[in-house]
Amino acid sequence: MKPIDFTSLPGGELIQKGLSDLGAGRESEATLLVLIGAPRLRRLGLDVSASTENPPEHRLYRLLATSNPDSAHSRYNALIRLLVSFERALECVV
Repeated sequence: MKPIDFTSLPGGELIQKGLSDLGAGRESEATLLVLIGAPRLRRLGLDVSASTENPPEHRLYRLLATSNPDSAHSRYNALIRLLVSFERALECVV
């Protein structure tokens, strides 16, 4: 895959952070978002390791709920929309 400037894609900085955090073994909102998108991101040429733990969707929601339970649902949906936007944009450049 040719080098791509993720920052030029919607949500690219967050995905780049997630890939970095995943490589360092850190669990963050960004890491869990990358794990949620892992199957499609792999098909698009990104090296994303598989997660063997609980589904990343559940882990992300729990993480969001710990900081602010009232907004967890809307924040989760916003992150998923951002991931889908990134994936669609990435499809156009690979």
